[in-house]
Amino acid sequence: MLDSSTEVPLQPSVEELIKKISVEKRITPPDVSARRLLSTITEASAIEILNIIAASSKIRTFSGFIIHMVKASSAGVSSPNGVCSSPHKRSPSPSSASGSPNKYARHVSPNSKESVDSPFSSSKTRTIPQYFPRSPHDCGSSLSKQITCLKDATPNTTTYHLAESSKATHIVSAQKQLTFSPCSSLKDSNPSNPNVLRSTVNKRLAFSPNCTLDGANSNKGKQQFFDTPNVIYHSPSVQNQQTLLQCSSSKGTFGGPTPGNILSTSNHSDHTSSLAISLQSLVLDELEFRKLFMVHSYLGRKKLEDVVSDEDAVEIKKMKNLSMIDFEAKLWAKYGRTYCEPCDRAMHLDWDSGKTYLYHCYVSADGNHQFKGPYLNTRRTHLQRVLGDDNVLIVQFTDDPETSDTPSNYCNWIAAYQRISGGISIGLRHYRLFAFKDGRGDNKNPKAYSKKKQVSSWAVKCYFVRKESIHAPWKDKNDPYILFKKTNHEARCLFMHVHMVSNMAKYISRCSLALSNTIKLRVDLSSVHVERIPDIPCRDENGNVVCDKDGETLIHTDGTGFISEDLAMLCAKDFIEAKGKHDGSFEGKSHKKHYILEEEALGSKGTETCIRESPLLVQCRLFKEGYAVKGTLLVNKKLKPQTIQVRPSMIKVEKDSRLSDSDSFSSLEIVSISRRPRKANLSKNLIALLSVGGVPKEYFLGLLETTLQEAQKVSSSMRAAVRVGLNYGQMDDSATSVAMIGSGIPLDEPYLQYRLSILANEERKGLCGGKLPVNESFYLIGTADPTGILNSDEVCIILENGQISGKVLVYRNPGLHFGDIHILNARYVVELEEFVGNAKYGIFFSTKGKRSVGSEIANGDFDGDLYWVSKSPQLLHYFQVSKPWERLHSTPSGPSKKPSDLSYEELETELFTQLFATQKQSIVAGKAADAWLTWMDQYLSLGENDVHNKHVINEKLLKLVDLYYDALDAPKRIIYDTAKGYLPDNASIQDIWKLPCFNVEIAEACLDLWKKWYSSYRHEMSDAMNSGDESKHNSANIVIKKYKQLLYGTEDFATSSRKIDDIYNEALAIYHVSYDYARSYGDVKKCGFAWKVAGEALCSFHEMKTPGKSIPFKVAVLSMFI
Repeated sequence: MLDSSTEVPLQPSVEELIKKISVEKRITPPDVSARRLLSTITEASAIEILNIIAASSKIRTFSGFIIHMVKASSAGVSSPNGVCSSPHKRSPSPSSASGSPNKYARHVSPNSKESVDSPFSSSKTRTIPQYFPRSPHDCGSSLSKQITCLKDATPNTTTYHLAESSKATHIVSAQKQLTFSPCSSLKDSNPSNPNVLRSTVNKRLAFSPNCTLDGANSNKGKQQFFDTPNVIYHSPSVQNQQTLLQCSSSKGTFGGPTPGNILSTSNHSDHTSSLAISLQSLVLDELEFRKLFMVHSYLGRKKLEDVVSDEDAVEIKKMKNLSMIDFEAKLWAKYGRTYCEPCDRAMHLDWDSGKTYLYHCYVSADGNHQFKGPYLNTRRTHLQRVLGDDNVLIVQFTDDPETSDTPSNYCNWIAAYQRISGGISIGLRHYRLFAFKDGRGDNKNPKAYSKKKQVSSWAVKCYFVRKESIHAPWKDKNDPYILFKKTNHEARCLFMHVHMVSNMAKYISRCSLALSNTIKLRVDLSSVHVERIPDIPCRDENGNVVCDKDGETLIHTDGTGFISEDLAMLCAKDFIEAKGKHDGSFEGKSHKKHYILEEEALGSKGTETCIRESPLLVQCRLFKEGYAVKGTLLVNKKLKPQTIQVRPSMIKVEKDSRLSDSDSFSSLEIVSISRRPRKANLSKNLIALLSVGGVPKEYFLGLLETTLQEAQKVSSSMRAAVRVGLNYGQMDDSATSVAMIGSGIPLDEPYLQYRLSILANEERKGLCGGKLPVNESFYLIGTADPTGILNSDEVCIILENGQISGKVLVYRNPGLHFGDIHILNARYVVELEEFVGNAKYGIFFSTKGKRSVGSEIANGDFDGDLYWVSKSPQLLHYFQVSKPWERLHSTPSGPSKKPSDLSYEELETELFTQLFATQKQSIVAGKAADAWLTWMDQYLSLGENDVHNKHVINEKLLKLVDLYYDALDAPKRIIYDTAKGYLPDNASIQDIWKLPCFNVEIAEACLDLWKKWYSSYRHEMSDAMNSGDESKHNSANIVIKKYKQLLYGTEDFATSSRKIDDIYNEALAIYHVSYDYARSYGDVKKCGFAWKVAGEALCSFHEMKTPGKSIPFKVAVLSMFI
């Protein structure tokens, strides 16, 4: 390879300095591109740039640093020397001129007239109140200040003077100046000299030589300012200055070098510039971050500087002590109404509940962006738990209706990402990309997810983390954060030594392990013994190990290990408590009834969560000493306490022995645990595969007809009403309809009829999508048989009452292959009890044979996959199995890059490339599913004798299956049409009447009180429902909770200490007030206030007044009879 020094020769003094830097810094000499740029500027300018690089404490690549500095200085922007003129116009320093490079070239003094005095300055001044935020240790912290603004002749230039009071404890011999300048400077500190002026900011701030930011009196002529690498600057002992950029969008500054981490690759240098900060951002930095973020969020797509004036910023800062509720209301009234959509409002009533704060940023194809939030959630990731919610920014790309999908609009999206590849700034904070993941499965609520998809149909969700504070050393000193001064590589190594993986695809997927919503096990991992045990290989009839086409050993135990009983019990306890808490960190039902239901499913009792039996399986993520483990842990009573056993297939990231002394965030994160399964419905693709297997369409239509008829009878059939109420209890105010029926309230009660009608229509929507209920069907977590007894065609299934026997159908979503449905024999294995005891709910697959049965079923494994199991006699009678899936058409892959072979800059670039590749794969997968469904419809319409066409279509289907496994997104046509044929049961309520037993005399004072409160409730609920898509459901629940507290004096009826007669009287007052109001408007929906707030008391009162004996029933038990 040709030596770059011979290809592009430079002046001897420049060559000598390059050689010296390369040796001292132990870095690769600059390449041809960098040398060519150096050759275009003067010798003095080249030496000046090289001296800056020599003084820098962090150099990623020599070439990239040179390219950045030359381009920045040539453009007259972010000049490293703090002077507006180009390097071509600089006078060489004496040392440079003589050809002997000095380590620190002389720079123009910031105190010279050239750099201090504005040629456009005017004598006109105005004074505004002091609001410049500073370090608590600032020498002026005890001083009263005022800012004097000098209006320049140029409209875009303003000079601010900070005048000190005579009461200062430190002698100030000169004014402080805050000057807006079109120049920029990137200065670094000299570690050996604490009195060096350093700056990356671009506003000039002149301090007295007798004052430092520490508040210490300095007699020396040099002072230490902001801790920013890359340039060294010596200041004489006169009035010092600090330079800040003229303007910055605190909308979020995109790209560019930042304090502590300048992007030095040529890929970034073209679009990066020095980060800047505006005066408004400095003022608003005194707000706590959630309030600061809300300011940016409520400006929509506008920049802070374009909307918020200096005076406005001061007024917002004065609101810093307001509660979040009041702060949000004022901010929405002033800005949000004008610049945001109502659905983007972040109004919560439980800001201090301990829930997770989610901070979102949406980037469009044109590079514009919008912050949204903060929103509250009951889920939390390992990343958020470790770094803190406010140090994690969730970034997604939004779709423009006028633009097409990613593949055809690829260049625009690349340009958009280039805008944020250097990071995103919010106020003085700077965030950089940590990892990204496919976010399609994050939201378990279909309605919520559909709303999010309106914002962004991108499957990929990026997680940016706080890395620096811009121009604010006092923030880093007084508000330290974990990733301060750490590179992206160092940040990821705190979670796992992810650079140890073999390729970039694994690098990305392993990083995303920290992005799963989990619950942290409260245990000291240093006391837990984590042992490695071997995987069980697949063997043929002769006992030989079986390998795949790539030479990899096939295994039966992919993704599953063991956990001791004591740790499994702790996992269940923490899991249940987290799900039961209103302010927990896990996505789940927070209502007490759901909490009790979860306890019953796991054998727990009472509010203290006493677990009688351990869960059978724990799905988890384990981070320990650089290792990253993913999979399921089977309870093993034979293990010693405090023991976990993992297999190589579970270890996704190995430890780097070279980093044995480095810090890491060790944690066992629980994703889920095995618990009582609900009855499973058929899915769209499962119906299609069963049809191919011989199940007649009449069977499915029979199921559909029966279900639809029951749905039609919810208004008149007690059984149908209870079934629908139980199935959709999560959207029925925690099964209020079932409670009303159980207390003896007749089905024709107006509000009960209204609620049942809504639930029945929800069921019809599910039927249109192919969700047909099938008896004796359920989903279970899969694992491998620890006894080695099961044969390859056998499984062991443990349900509520223990192990079951007989033939079963087994399938895994989103299987598309004809052979993805297996018929297996369930058998009783006595020896299994020695491992699991009485633990329940799981399916065990054999560890014998040439291939794992789990792998045969839609390429599954045992790291948490759910398997559909059915004992339905009709399905077993009709279905004929097909040959299991084997890959026939492999998708070609590009050359694989090993992360450890890439430089840090190359690694970040490769991540950027993979980001868009991941999104493109998601689009391709969806199109493959569409094509699969189309061909499957044609296949099912062919007659038995049409052998040729069936063969052709079968080949196409198999190729689509191999292309990608993904869920279907369209129902079977015949089922859809049949379900649509049934009219919705929107039974109009002819009259709003009252239950006779509720017609009792109520004190006027009580009625008046609840009339007043009901009026307040309506206003508060109206505000809650207008609080935005992300927060309105939670806000509505908070309003209801408030009025329940007024009625019961506590959270609910069961825990109230009030006199029962007082509760009944007020509950009846609520009933009459709301029903009278509903009658006046002819709207039965307005009766809801009574049942949402006083439903428990009203049901109890009605039950007491209804003749007959009552027997309490657990909801879980009742569901077994429906």
